[in-house]
Amino acid sequence: MRKLLTFAACGSLAIGVAACGDDEKSSGGGGGGGGNLSGTIKIDGSSTVGPFAQAAAEQFKGENPKVNISVGTSGTGGGFEKFCAGETDISDASRPIKPDEEAPVCKKKNVTYQEVQVANDGIAVVTNKGLKVGCLTTDQLKEIWNKGSKVKDLKEVDAKLPSAKLSLFGPGTDSGTFDFFTEKINGEEGVSRSDYQPSEDDNVIVQGVSGDPGGLGYFGFSYFEQNQDKLNLVGVDAGSGCVKPSKPDIQTGKYKPLSRPLFMYPSEKALARPEVKAFMEYVVKNYDSISQAAQIVPMTSSQAAEGNKELKAAESKAG
Repeated sequence: MRKLLTFAACGSLAIGVAACGDDEKSSGGGGGGGGNLSGTIKIDGSSTVGPFAQAAAEQFKGENPKVNISVGTSGTGGGFEKFCAGETDISDASRPIKPDEEAPVCKKKNVTYQEVQVANDGIAVVTNKGLKVGCLTTDQLKEIWNKGSKVKDLKEVDAKLPSAKLSLFGPGTDSGTFDFFTEKINGEEGVSRSDYQPSEDDNVIVQGVSGDPGGLGYFGFSYFEQNQDKLNLVGVDAGSGCVKPSKPDIQTGKYKPLSRPLFMYPSEKALARPEVKAFMEYVVKNYDSISQAAQIVPMTSSQAAEGNKELKAAESKAG
């Protein structure tokens, strides 16, 4: 069962988060512990959740300068490996944890956790700014990205599309975005053509697509928003007309089938520490301003209310 929260992480290497002023204009404000906290919080995982986590960490540290927060973006799968090995306190994820990740490592190491939704996201399909593609159907995307695909030019997909020798860019296999996209578009998680340029760093994908005249790729919507002057956003038609991702359509799920929740996984052991508990409470109370700072799609008010309930339940378990 999916729980709800709010939180953030960024940077392809672990970094210390610098102090920054707090914005308390979302739901309830504050919740940061009043500046008396100290300690270290280690976070790693999804690069899509990264900007949200970074913004949350900066705002929280503005109220609690003695708390050191490091964040990394080794991908959802890479983050879970570290988390289940007990190396991190919170794991960012753009998909739920898999049984084969949980059973062999988390249970062996006695790592118990709470799954919480922290924000929303839509996977943006993009092309180079000069490659004017208005819309692709899910069938056309599958034809381009499916395992064994030999498509080299958009004209091979549809004669109405502009002719362009394609250079494909996308997330690596440790990415939750890769898992989600391949499941929704190709019909099976992890099934994809391999002759593309992969990266666990979405900024690298942005650079690849924007720098190649035939560039086409996909990543979390927030990275398009941050780089829209360099990229062309492609609409997706799942059978009910073309829809380009936007915050309202991602929140409502109208952007099908590439809208999704984003998660944070605090361990119960970490939640028993006051600095981690205060951080998670801060995220839940300030989800909207954190999302705005991160340029990521926020939770709805009902999602945030449910997140607050689930956090309280997790804190009770953690003691």
